[in-house]
Amino acid sequence: MPTVFQDRRDAGRQLAERLNSYTGDPTVLVLALPRGGVPVAYEVARALRAPLDVFVVRKLGVPGHRELAMGAIASGGLRVLNPDVIDSLRIPPAAVEAVAARELLEVERQQRAYRGDAPRADLGGRTVIVVDDGLATGSTMRAAVRALRQSGPKRVIIAVPVAARETARSLREEAEVVCLSMPADFHAVSNWYEDFSQTSDEEVRSLLASRSHVASSL
Repeated sequence: MPTVFQDRRDAGRQLAERLNSYTGDPTVLVLALPRGGVPVAYEVARALRAPLDVFVVRKLGVPGHRELAMGAIASGGLRVLNPDVIDSLRIPPAAVEAVAARELLEVERQQRAYRGDAPRADLGGRTVIVVDDGLATGSTMRAAVRALRQSGPKRVIIAVPVAARETARSLREEAEVVCLSMPADFHAVSNWYEDFSQTSDEEVRSLLASRSHVASSL
């Protein structure tokens, strides 16, 4: 039976068990996709005794249907677009640009809110475990992985508690995928959590601060 998690922290603890071979590895860095990925990643980082940081990625929602992703934009402005969605809905380039500009502002806001002026860790030669609370279309995770590869990590691992089956399979073209549950009847990430309440900016900052002593040793 597909797994239903109590909440994101529970999902993170279970995910950490699958990743326990990385415990104590000094090259490992856990990166969370905020905001929902942070409580999951916190439990992973704590169990693996690894530093935790965030990597901000924002979905580019279709105008008028923001839950439908036509792509994503990551830290540094890198975009990953879904041409099938854009072409099928005949979304004009100007509309894509307008959404991307708005979401880039939110990317920059979140980076300031969560990280302040703290320098980002050097990813060169590192094993980077990228964590989110689940994958539906996978567009945000795909953008994150492609952006992170520009920094030269030795290895990139996508780690999530639950994902749509086809999404998980397609992302294996980008990186190794560790996923606890890939239900055939997926529908939405929220269906696989008893508590899927929104993660606040305050919770993100608190969880990151609690791992800051580890990150400072990089």
